[in-house]
Amino acid sequence: MSAVESPEIDPTVPNGVKNRRNSTILNPRSSLTAELLKRAPVFLGSTNFEPLQDAKNILVTGGAGFIACWFVRHLVLTYPHNYNVISFDKLDYCASLNNTRVLDGRPNFAFEQGDITSPNDVKRVLRKHNIDTIFHFAAQSHVDLSFGNSYQFTNTNVYGTHVLLERARQHGINRFVHISTDEVYGDVPIGAANLSETSLLTPTNPYAASKAAAEMMVSAFRSSFKLPLITVRSNNVYGPHQFPEKIIPKFIMLLQRRKQLLLHGDGSPTRRYVYAGDLVDALDTIFHKGQIGQIYNISSKDEISNKSICHKLLQIFNLPHSTEAELEQWVQHTEDRPFNDQRYATDGTKLAKLGWRQKTSFEEGLRITVDWYRQFGEVWWGDITRVLTAFPVVEGTEIWTKEEHEALPSDEEVGPEENGVVWTKKALNCLQASGGTV
Repeated sequence: MSAVESPEIDPTVPNGVKNRRNSTILNPRSSLTAELLKRAPVFLGSTNFEPLQDAKNILVTGGAGFIACWFVRHLVLTYPHNYNVISFDKLDYCASLNNTRVLDGRPNFAFEQGDITSPNDVKRVLRKHNIDTIFHFAAQSHVDLSFGNSYQFTNTNVYGTHVLLERARQHGINRFVHISTDEVYGDVPIGAANLSETSLLTPTNPYAASKAAAEMMVSAFRSSFKLPLITVRSNNVYGPHQFPEKIIPKFIMLLQRRKQLLLHGDGSPTRRYVYAGDLVDALDTIFHKGQIGQIYNISSKDEISNKSICHKLLQIFNLPHSTEAELEQWVQHTEDRPFNDQRYATDGTKLAKLGWRQKTSFEEGLRITVDWYRQFGEVWWGDITRVLTAFPVVEGTEIWTKEEHEALPSDEEVGPEENGVVWTKKALNCLQASGGTV
């Protein structure tokens, strides 16, 4: 099991249940109504290649999460007679079985709950489904959380990848595609050249460091055991189904609630964004045309600052933002991350030679995304109120605001309990000073 275990969840309990620790517990198994599921659009990529003869049973780790669920849907529905797809997911806070609910009952789709940090879980699923191909998406991926809980990122992203590689080596596979990130390159100064796949890795935050460390393990297994590995490094991905902890869906949901946007620092850092549908096409291209042993950047031409995202979303919502005074009504500057890279910049020439190109402009993709969240953002995961605060804290499927988590008692502070309520020493002192009793 991973270092932080999720609380036990009754699948019959509605999503977003508040518990006695003043937090929200999300239930990734909670299902939308049949009417809502019927209304929800089914998003895929657009590519369709000649199927590979040495790929039949494909394991997708993190398959109930954002990027992986797009790829799962694409493979299942585009290649119904060629590939069997097994979605393998721990069902952490940012996952939802609603993401692949449309596939339930299809003969070439199966879901298996399991943890990549459990050798037994991985061994079981590889044997049960006779897996010959692995797409490894599963990861702790939210940079903000990595500053406060870096152990969990190392455990999942490094050790989990190690477990998967070792079990794949023992089982025997034909192809292992490891999904990494452009953040492993580190900060790229303004005006500097785009970085190629051979550039030095200089990660600057715990998340990026864990992904770079995972890549070193991937490289070692390629060299030592000749495991058939491909590594993919993508720019930031956005689109429907992304858990609203990331900037674009979070800002959409805040505006939907007529709340201020919580902008880190001055909002000047930029990121390059690729729409999820284009990302799926890139992965499908790499799957069918990429070479074993290679690394591929998935690079976007759309480099957007965080502040520009505010302006673009305010424009879509028809809210005033042309003057600083108007902007202040809708944008609240919060503290920045302990370290925030100014920008990332990668060269996508290598992937372009395989035939991939970015099709969706940022403006088009953003409008599709906004429309989806307006319809489904409030119901897809359950109660996301605490997620929409500045720097929420997550453990398993349990979510607090930063302030609520800081107020939790430490192990040394836990005192008597009354009706399941934990009292801190400070609270007890205040109670006793007022003449009260526990």
